[in-house]
Amino acid sequence: MTRSAFLLSTFFWLAGMLGLSAQTPATSPDTTLRLNAQEYLEMPGLNVMLAHDFYPEGHQGGVGIIQNGLRVATNGDLRLEPTPGQWQPVPKVGERQVDPATQEISVRMAYPDPEKDRKGFNPVIYPDLQFSYVLKVRPEGKAFRISVDLDEPLPEAWVGKVGFNFELFPGILFGKAYYMDGQAGIFHPQANGPGYLDENGDYQLVPMAVGKQLVVAPEAERQTMVIENLQRDSLQLIDGRARHTNGWFVVRSLVPRGATKNAIEWRITPHALPGWQHDPVVQVSQVGYHPKQQKIAVIETDPHDTRTPPAILWRVSETGGREKVLETRPHDWGNFLRYHYYQLDFTSVEQPGLYQVEYGDYRTEPFQIKEDIYQREVWQPTLEYFLPVQMCHMRVNDRYRVWHDFCHLDDARMAPTDTNHFDGYLQGPSTLTSYQGGDPVPGLNRGGWHDAGDFDLRVESQAKTVQGLALAYEAFDVAYDNTTIDQQTRVVEIHQPDGKPDILQQIEHGVLTIAGGYRSLGRLYRGIICPSLRQYVLLGDAAAMTDNTVFQPDPTLTAVPPIGQPGSPDDRWVFTEENPGRELSVAAGLAAAARALKDYNPTMAQECLTIAQALWDRTQEKNPLQRVDAAVELLLTTREKKYADFLVSQTEAIRQNIARTGWIVGRSLPLVNQKKYTRTIRDAVKQYRAQIDAQGQKTPYGVPYEPNIWGAGWGIQHFGVEQYFLHTAFPDLFPADYMLHAMNFVLGCHPGTNTASFASGVGARSLLTAYGLNRADWSYIPGGIGSGTALIRPDFPELLTWPFLWQQTEYVLGGGTTDYLFLILAADHLMNP
Repeated sequence: MTRSAFLLSTFFWLAGMLGLSAQTPATSPDTTLRLNAQEYLEMPGLNVMLAHDFYPEGHQGGVGIIQNGLRVATNGDLRLEPTPGQWQPVPKVGERQVDPATQEISVRMAYPDPEKDRKGFNPVIYPDLQFSYVLKVRPEGKAFRISVDLDEPLPEAWVGKVGFNFELFPGILFGKAYYMDGQAGIFHPQANGPGYLDENGDYQLVPMAVGKQLVVAPEAERQTMVIENLQRDSLQLIDGRARHTNGWFVVRSLVPRGATKNAIEWRITPHALPGWQHDPVVQVSQVGYHPKQQKIAVIETDPHDTRTPPAILWRVSETGGREKVLETRPHDWGNFLRYHYYQLDFTSVEQPGLYQVEYGDYRTEPFQIKEDIYQREVWQPTLEYFLPVQMCHMRVNDRYRVWHDFCHLDDARMAPTDTNHFDGYLQGPSTLTSYQGGDPVPGLNRGGWHDAGDFDLRVESQAKTVQGLALAYEAFDVAYDNTTIDQQTRVVEIHQPDGKPDILQQIEHGVLTIAGGYRSLGRLYRGIICPSLRQYVLLGDAAAMTDNTVFQPDPTLTAVPPIGQPGSPDDRWVFTEENPGRELSVAAGLAAAARALKDYNPTMAQECLTIAQALWDRTQEKNPLQRVDAAVELLLTTREKKYADFLVSQTEAIRQNIARTGWIVGRSLPLVNQKKYTRTIRDAVKQYRAQIDAQGQKTPYGVPYEPNIWGAGWGIQHFGVEQYFLHTAFPDLFPADYMLHAMNFVLGCHPGTNTASFASGVGARSLLTAYGLNRADWSYIPGGIGSGTALIRPDFPELLTWPFLWQQTEYVLGGGTTDYLFLILAADHLMNP
């Protein structure tokens, strides 16, 4: 922490000790920008951040602006390209410095970032360029100044290439206007030419406008912003979607030749609405509630909003009229993030019907109260739409629509050794198999689900999906059938029952890829993914990624056809690795699948168990806790004493890590049947309950909410699943409340103005623009679950209507899918025993 940050935080700590607000409000009575204790500039209707976020590839970083409650701009920083994408170089970010005397915020940056240069999860290739600089923002009344000081002038070869970029969020600009030095234009929903090929052969768009002063959205006062270049060089307004479909509009000015001090100097004046305050928002489950369920609406307000109208619960009649059921002053919960919260508890209302909550001018979407609230149209879309659409190696039909055609039938070729793939896969110096790099590996063109919009198969997400479905089938006897899945013809027909439980057919589909890989490789694969970035960024039909023909080199050809043409080496690569934790996690999933499939497909069930036991026997882990999940699942499947003995031998380690293990081992107690083991686990779980209570009290939602960059929805719904198992194993120690709170959070009762259910197509309001294979169409896949509301650091919850922010609306496999399905089924099971 910087000295100035320490002084500011100490001041606010003292204020808290004196009984003042311990939270820093996002607005203040001042009408000019000032530095706050969170180390950003603020005034009513305007916040300016610098280097709070550290995810520029996800449009979170550098200088950012929140204007009248909307994040309108971000990533203000020096970049090496006019419109960089996800795998372009970004600077290494130093420690943020604040000066309370001058109100200036600054941070030292440098190229390259050695932690990302050709290494890490998403390696980036940096050019041979080294330079460093200081990026500063300083308030000037209602405006602020951005300046950049370089330590040394740019090398001559980079003059005209390095520039200061500032990204404008497109989703709120389409159809709006701009002026550049008096010349008007419109922000269009698609990228328009003319374009050209730069010196690297990359396509670029001619700037939309060039000048000294840009006025953004002059007709929309909530978004009007003036950007001025105070140096001699011009501003460029560029459409960043020329090369990257997920790009934003970019305002850019080049670093002049020989410049160091004030190499870049801008003044930005966003129009802040006079007296602006965050409008109240009421957050409820977009689906509704069971009559016997705790029902709490959360009301989010501006911390300076002194209005305290009553909260009203209305019952909507069949004739369209409304009946006032409850009117009361809501409970004052307190401050969280940048807002002040109230709660309306209407648990006592049990009459079935359609309801709305009203607070001031805000009225929620209609929601239901009824006993069978979770029995239809809530979990089913995930099973009957999302999982079928994600099925690899199949054609997926949906009445008049084909979600995708036969795909990846040429899977897969062994990944070359010493490969650091751009999406996190790493092949070491050996393939760990008899196959050499480039060899076709048979048995991999069956089963599996595409992971989100990436079209890759990660073994951990395949196994977790299998395990989650198996546990749901086992716990709730899910016999639902609304889909035809034919593994012989490789055809899926959505909304066409075939007399077989869909959930068992999906478990079978997941096992096909895991077992097929194990048979061919003699071990688990790490993942299967396309070899080129051009394939990876494919949007649309997965069948277009490869030619579905196994690549065979043709010695008569002088050149191999490029990827995208028939006969090219476009087959996906299969990676292997030594990863004991992942192997044991897969063993757990297969052991659970063996129980679910024992009557449906006994041969496959036996293969699942054989592989799981082989993984148990051969894996050499350093941390025995990695075996706990597999031990429990194998114990439940086989009843063999050796798995119980292992759990008993790890009693102390399980106790010390009860937050991680408690929900897993609870199911083992009856089979282990050892008093000391049971007593130790129960005592640890009881202490863990106190931790959960403390965490739940930190937010008005009754669940832990501490997102990093990604939205916290997947973590919270997994927390809910853990709570179900804790409740069912230790009903006297853990209530069902936390599980139901987690479910309500995912279904709409979460921070921010966007109260959509994270499950697409579920509830009165949901994510209908999401990051799946369909994202270029601004559409959604029913039953897909996004990660949800993200945190724009340090305190702004955000869920944008924009299909290209993976950290907010991406669909994924594994727990991100099955935890949701399980959670809804569990709620119905507990509410309707």
